[in-house]
Amino acid sequence: MNAEEAKRPPSGARAALKRQAIVRAARELFLREGFGVGMDAIATAADVSKVTVYNHFGSKEALFTAVITGALDESLAGEPTTALAELPEADDLRTALLDAARHWVRSVRSNDDVTALRNLVAAEAHRFPELGRGWQLHGPEGHHPAIAHALRTLADQGRLSISDLEPAIIQLYSLLVFPHMVFGSYGTDIDDDLTDRLIVSGIDMFLGFYSPQPA
Repeated sequence: MNAEEAKRPPSGARAALKRQAIVRAARELFLREGFGVGMDAIATAADVSKVTVYNHFGSKEALFTAVITGALDESLAGEPTTALAELPEADDLRTALLDAARHWVRSVRSNDDVTALRNLVAAEAHRFPELGRGWQLHGPEGHHPAIAHALRTLADQGRLSISDLEPAIIQLYSLLVFPHMVFGSYGTDIDDDLTDRLIVSGIDMFLGFYSPQPA
């Protein structure tokens, strides 16, 4: 077995179930006790050995990143993912983007764990700077491939003019999701009316910048 094979996490159906159990247990314990919770406690809660946890994730930082990524991905599960997947086929791109954005933002606003985990990262970042580095290494495209795929496909079709995908993803987040994250971190909610106005103006700003210019 070479070094690369030795570092490869376990695979297969049984390994996938263990991985899910580890992430589920880690999420609950991180939310309850913070990043300082021990890997022994996580292993016990997941009903696996500590060695198994390290075999799957390698470090607590990697496990924490997996927990956050999984929680954030929940905001794009179901209707938001379907709406994003249908964007390239839409006749009216603006209307389709508004529909996808409303599904996405609604899901983000209703997921309390996402808010709690984000606040946990902010609270622990000064003591564990590797958390921020681990999160950054994933990049926005790695966090939400559904959004990246939709924008890339629309650019390939010539319906959007995106020469650099990464800032485009971050800008879309900034217009639609980040206002709720910022206000939520201060314990303040953005009401439904303002939320929809932000969505409409945000999509119009995004399209205003990335729509192809007439020749």
